Amino acid sequence: MPTLVDLDRRGRIAVLTVNNPPVNALSHGVRLGLRDGMRQAAADPGVDAVVIACAGRTFIAGADITEFGKPPKEPILHEVLDVIEQSPKPVVAAIHGTALGGGLEVAMTCHWRVGVRSARLGQPEVKLGLAPGAGGTQRLPRLVGVEKALQMTVGGDPIGGEEAHRLGLLDELVEGDLTAGAVAFAERVVAERRPLRKVRDLDDKVAAARGKPEIFAEFRKSVARQTRGFRAPEACIRLVEAAVNLPFDQGLAREREAFVELVNSPESKAQRYFFFAEREAAKIPDVPADTPAREVRKAAVIGAGTMGGGIAMNFANVGIPVTVVEVAREALERGLGVVRRNYEATAAKGRLTKDDVDKRMGLIQGTVDFGAVADADLIIEAVFEEMPLKKEVFARLDKIAKPDAVLATNTSTLDVNEIGSATRRPQSVIGMHFFSPANVMRLLENVRGAKTSKPTIATAMAVGRKIGKVPVLVGVCYGFVGNRMLHQRGRQAERLLLEGALPQQVDKVLVDFGFPMGPFAMGDLAGLDVGWRVRKARGTKAPVADRLCELGHFGQKTGSGFYRYEGGDRTPRPDPEVERIILEVSQGQGIKRRQIPDDEILARLLYPMINEGAKILEEGLAIRASDIDVIWVYGYGWPVYRGGPMYWADQVGLKTIRDRMRELQQRTGDEFWRPAGLLGKLADQGQGFLEGA
Repeated sequence: MPTLVDLDRRGRIAVLTVNNPPVNALSHGVRLGLRDGMRQAAADPGVDAVVIACAGRTFIAGADITEFGKPPKEPILHEVLDVIEQSPKPVVAAIHGTALGGGLEVAMTCHWRVGVRSARLGQPEVKLGLAPGAGGTQRLPRLVGVEKALQMTVGGDPIGGEEAHRLGLLDELVEGDLTAGAVAFAERVVAERRPLRKVRDLDDKVAAARGKPEIFAEFRKSVARQTRGFRAPEACIRLVEAAVNLPFDQGLAREREAFVELVNSPESKAQRYFFFAEREAAKIPDVPADTPAREVRKAAVIGAGTMGGGIAMNFANVGIPVTVVEVAREALERGLGVVRRNYEATAAKGRLTKDDVDKRMGLIQGTVDFGAVADADLIIEAVFEEMPLKKEVFARLDKIAKPDAVLATNTSTLDVNEIGSATRRPQSVIGMHFFSPANVMRLLENVRGAKTSKPTIATAMAVGRKIGKVPVLVGVCYGFVGNRMLHQRGRQAERLLLEGALPQQVDKVLVDFGFPMGPFAMGDLAGLDVGWRVRKARGTKAPVADRLCELGHFGQKTGSGFYRYEGGDRTPRPDPEVERIILEVSQGQGIKRRQIPDDEILARLLYPMINEGAKILEEGLAIRASDIDVIWVYGYGWPVYRGGPMYWADQVGLKTIRDRMRELQQRTGDEFWRPAGLLGKLADQGQGFLEGA
């Protein structure tokens, strides 16, 4: 086994350097090296103190999560931390990059911590469905206080070096060479004969919260909405409570029990699966990592509507100048006004300064001159969802854009190949489907046309990551991956209304499953007229939704849709008028209404999505089943603690889903329920999508 921890001497200070690229994870070799290095330094009479540092770009960035669920290898992390904390000689952690999870737990067992201003320190375990498992919930509140420890542990977001220093998590900020600064700090500790400062023995910051249960009650209330359905956040809160109310060793024992329970929970297994699925989505088998991607120094967006403005914000947010083109000055000014108000709203919440707002707005140049895009490296079309209009735009771009520019369409459903055919360079055309609101939603569905070149794909994927999105590559079909699956759910949602359900019952089933909202509330939010326009263009119908649109009930923007909205309030309220329309349409179609149980509603909403996902995989329109899961978690609100639709299907069992669909097909005579070939094949083989597709 290569040595992952080096022991060096600088005068009378031992320096233990972890070197386990890329992120110095706490693998078995690192744990072994730290334990043995600490023992060696403790036994060496020529060593007065120890510095723990890391090579490369970061301090220890966490546990090696590939070891989760496997038999533990000695030494386990707790044993290593005991050796560090019980060292008879001072131990100083030298932190740069990120000290996360187990990395921060290592640092907190050291007697002192120094770091650079750019360091990031945090406990993100909750994002994997876990609580810290090696003392994090017990030591952090003793250093930063209970309220901040709750925020960091339940929110999972790191803090910067300066804030860590102000809170007491770092004892000193180092300018210049970090290791040299840490050695100098250790030498001062020795020279001043400071007593060893064990975090476990600190009590003042947890004592301040003792006898104040309202601190925890108020915090629970503040996070209730965003933690709904998750198991780990409540466990984290209880463990910080234990740090306040129990002796340290009892709190530590509680934490270990909670960690074991969580690591074996279905929620954490799903979240850990998703962690790897997101990273896998970046890998495209026939587009190697070294494929040359165009550097995007300047971008352009055609259209200053809701989507166009949101897309432009993504570029300004990362310092890339972007030109926004509109046909009319009034529409341009209205669109840029919305962008400015979005930034000002963020500034009002303290997340941007006025200078930040001005700087970002300064990077967005509005114009009615189409020729202004001539020097852009990437041009994204975000005009109305009509093929003739999009082809007209691309034909104009073909004449103006520089030869190596990437031409992207933000279409959510239309044929990227047909759009590309309007140009003489279809190899430079790609779909870049942003999700609304485009400046917030993290998914970017990149759509590969038949002639799209590999450098064009590499550019779209790279720029997606640069602007903070999670890009996933898909193929061309109506609705691509996400909307194609959503369409099947929508068809059943409407059918359930006709057979006996009401909008509020259908929506509640999906909200209880973990979605932020159900299909009818979502339709009202997006605007029912959007789908109505698409249905009319395609010659399809949704009888209830169509009737509402004919009456001018388009959702929240008109005060009524599937629900009523009163006085500007966005809370959906059941509408007797909608119920009357549903009953009329049911009666008109000769449908006998019945009570539909919730489990049937859930199956009829989700199983068609799974079936469509199987067809998408059969047709090669998604690279892997896990890519579909990434699309649905980041683009459509699928609860991450259920992994994604294809992961969830594997947990339910493909045979169960296939058999239920066959039963529905026999009962209704509707070909809609015919199981996809891949679903049937995998069910027969006893396999799941993630192992067999």
